[in-house]
Amino acid sequence: MSLGLPIDRPLTIAVIGDVHDLWQPADARALKHLGVDLALFVGDFGNEAVPIVAEIASLNLPFAAAFGNHDAWYTATPWGRQQCPYDRQQEDWVQQQLDLMAEAHIGYRNRDFLELNLSVVGGRPFSWGGPEWKYAEFYQQRFGVSSFAESTAQIVAAGQQTASDTVIVLSHNGPTGLGDRPEDPCGRDWQPLGGDYGDPDLEAAIANIKDLGKQIPLVTFGHMHHRLRHTRSRLRTAIKQIGSTVYLNAASVPRILSTPDGDCRNFLLVALKAAVVTEVAIVWLNPDLELASRQILYSCHDGQTADVLTSQELADRAECKS
Repeated sequence: MSLGLPIDRPLTIAVIGDVHDLWQPADARALKHLGVDLALFVGDFGNEAVPIVAEIASLNLPFAAAFGNHDAWYTATPWGRQQCPYDRQQEDWVQQQLDLMAEAHIGYRNRDFLELNLSVVGGRPFSWGGPEWKYAEFYQQRFGVSSFAESTAQIVAAGQQTASDTVIVLSHNGPTGLGDRPEDPCGRDWQPLGGDYGDPDLEAAIANIKDLGKQIPLVTFGHMHHRLRHTRSRLRTAIKQIGSTVYLNAASVPRILSTPDGDCRNFLLVALKAAVVTEVAIVWLNPDLELASRQILYSCHDGQTADVLTSQELADRAECKS
């Protein structure tokens, strides 16, 4: 389906990895400065961090957001409820976040960006990842979902409703099927090491949405941080390409670093042209919002992905250089 936008218009999409309370007014200015067409947030704004969500929800540019496990930290689990810093009989911070994000929250939903000739479909919101169906009471009460199969059906239903046949899938945790090594995009990097910790409902939904005739050039997510818990010799693989779909783990954490000259911040920039991802780069901006470093993680021109980083590349990705 065409929505009237020239098919060859290049787009710049900013993917913002796990925020974990690191969002500042300068970030909104940075997105404007970068001239992005669309911003995508993979969630984990903080531990039910309502003020952070409120600030992001006020962005004056096209965006969509997923919620992560930390965004239901005091609500979804018994141990989280024991630590809850507010009266849950009087307040509901999870619902406050959902209300603030309104239509920008795409968990189990879709959002059409007619001016960009694409749609965004959301995976399972608040996901912890892994092969077991967790926190059943939370998902049943909030979303009426009680199994992976029902979750898949919700995601596919959102995909069926998109106005565009070009679809980006946005979720907090990535899908299964991207590898079971600790360093893979959704690989388990804690003991016992190894195992695919992606969301099986998301993998099934992506396949079903493609069967509907939709193109999915990009699936992006976070949750599994780029620094591995079991080794400092390398970073987590950020990119994997399967067929025409690029899978991007954007969780470069922390996304803001303090330097003697001020704070630097990172964004993942995705270039999309004619429903094809042509490049993915991580950029660091210095305190003046000038480019401090830029590292290409993927380019379709040479078909290579930066899944093994040299020591210098690791430094470029992990630090802001002025």
